Amino acid sequence: MYKKYEMELAGRTLRVDVDRVAKQANGAVLMHYGDTTVLCTATASEKPREGIDFFPLSVEYNERMYSVGKIPGGFNKREGKASENAILTDRVIDRPMRPLFPKDYRNDVTLENLVMSVDQDCSPELTAMLGASIATSISDIPFDGPISTTQVGLIDGEFVFNPTASQREVSELALTVASTKEKVIMIEAGANEVPEDKMIEAIFAAHDLNQKVIAFFDTIVAECGKPKHEYQSFAVPQELFDAIQEIVTPAEMEEAVFTDDKQTREENIRVITDKLAEAFADNEEWLDKLGEAVYQYQKKTVRKMILKDHKRPDGRAIDQIRPLAAEVDLIPRVHGSAMFTRGQTQICTVTTLAPLSEAQRLDGLDEAETSKRYMHHYNFPSYSVGETKPSRGPGRREIGHGALAERALLPVLPSEADFPYAIRTVSETFESNGSTSQASVCASSMSLMTAGVPIKAPVAGISCGLVTGETDDDYLVLTDIQGLEDFFGDMDFKVAGTHKGITAIQMDIKIHGLTRPIIEEAVAATRKARLYIIDEVMNKAIAEPRPEVGPYAPKIIQMQIDPQKIGDVVGQRGKTINAIIEQTGVKIDIEDDGSVSICGTEKESMDKAAKLIYTIVTDFEAGQVFEGKVVSIKDFGAFLEFAPGKEGLVHISKIAKKRVNKVEDVLALGDVVKAVCLGKDKMGRFSFSIRDVDE
Repeated sequence: MYKKYEMELAGRTLRVDVDRVAKQANGAVLMHYGDTTVLCTATASEKPREGIDFFPLSVEYNERMYSVGKIPGGFNKREGKASENAILTDRVIDRPMRPLFPKDYRNDVTLENLVMSVDQDCSPELTAMLGASIATSISDIPFDGPISTTQVGLIDGEFVFNPTASQREVSELALTVASTKEKVIMIEAGANEVPEDKMIEAIFAAHDLNQKVIAFFDTIVAECGKPKHEYQSFAVPQELFDAIQEIVTPAEMEEAVFTDDKQTREENIRVITDKLAEAFADNEEWLDKLGEAVYQYQKKTVRKMILKDHKRPDGRAIDQIRPLAAEVDLIPRVHGSAMFTRGQTQICTVTTLAPLSEAQRLDGLDEAETSKRYMHHYNFPSYSVGETKPSRGPGRREIGHGALAERALLPVLPSEADFPYAIRTVSETFESNGSTSQASVCASSMSLMTAGVPIKAPVAGISCGLVTGETDDDYLVLTDIQGLEDFFGDMDFKVAGTHKGITAIQMDIKIHGLTRPIIEEAVAATRKARLYIIDEVMNKAIAEPRPEVGPYAPKIIQMQIDPQKIGDVVGQRGKTINAIIEQTGVKIDIEDDGSVSICGTEKESMDKAAKLIYTIVTDFEAGQVFEGKVVSIKDFGAFLEFAPGKEGLVHISKIAKKRVNKVEDVLALGDVVKAVCLGKDKMGRFSFSIRDVDE
């Protein structure tokens, strides 16, 4: 008989079924939130993986289309590679869970989350986050949990916890906060320029709710939890550390890492490692752990320099930003481009504009979102860090960084009505030494402005780091961390926003959570830094969006027609609209509500297409003057085509003011003439006159 546990969470029932399914996993729960159901399992290998110096944790969020009553699109009709949403969910589960496993644990661990049913008002992502926590906590895998996660919306100035689908659509905030019993361990947010004080209030409102869920989970662990298994520790022996320090003194290590040039520092460490390898040539056990030992020695040195001596490896002050530079129009002929450089981090972003028909279509579990018109893609080639390896397409890191920058810029984009374009920005990493994602926010903001996208305000991003001591009060927040400070520090706190407020947050930490004073200090530091970047760097490269799109970008005319007339414009099997496209060379998109977008590069062709569509949807009335082409000549008159699929007859008596004996004496096929509508003839047909057009 399985065990069932329930609690009310934000007005809906959260239910955990233990020992009901997947009993061979180390830990498993069938997680229910409302009607959303996710199977969450935690499994670990019996033995450690050989030859690695990291904890091999894998997180999988598996979406099944049957969960929303759909069959997958495409030829195969089977779920394929993970969607971007699934990958982003993997990352947001991984980030708060990973720090709570032992640092010297080398057994493979996999957290699988299978989405089996989706209630749109109860987020499957949130359900999976909660399920991963409790499944791991009741397992025998060493884990310092449980943790809880809460989502927060902001509607009319009030917080909404775990918002429903309709609430998410109108919310000014999409915040996700994970907590341990004592501290906040993960923050992810997209926001519509939410002020810093409101964001901090939301974070700790979520933290408070998390404590209720953790208390609920604790009761489950107390009744169902397995004893944690013993494992082989891969910690570096103290004797090895002592031996290393006899050969390389702390002062020598400090000198090796104290430089602002990444390549110089890496060469210094290589020399030290070679020296130690030679010294320990006869001790195979120590040689196997030498790489990790040198890493730990560097980490200890850097942390001591920062925390105790207030010295950063590149000599900067604690709140000092690395040298900054910005330029625009770097790449010719593209629709927009900009480059942003911060120290040894350099990003170039290129913007491309297209008709709304080229917006990305989404085939996922969220029924509310079927497409997106803004896409941000981030690329991280190996040359940006001085390495060589083949390109295998975007990995989870690239997808995550692209999504973060996309989230940061979405709130300042114009509406489709004001700017009827699909927009793609691509951030190319030219050089990397810390926080390329936030550099891509800065470069993309400027690139959009060069392309003539009327964004509401420039957006900048910056990252803060953290080094902690033995107590909660012993810490130091660093502004603009470089790669070394990220590797050896405790936090990567990324914040993007405008002058008005925050648009995105992503917080990664390696310790068991942050206190409120640390979060408040980090938020304040990032605000100060981003305003400096906007005012002193970005605005000097480009202060506001260009008044119109560039010469190589497509131009768009929008018009509205009666939805009942759409069929007239399209014609039988698309014959009419294809004729307009062939005549003008433009691209035409028509929506079900009658909105028409005409896209082209030449204004004359676009105007011609608009005129043809207008003619098609306009009912003939007496007195209206049209321009038409002679498409047929009969003994009794000539037929004029005013637009594809729309013709009218000019009787021979109405061709000219003088008598016409033969139509061909005055008109020839292909002639373009003006004609006025005379109304309907005796047979109810519209007739036209060339001779009665006012000169």
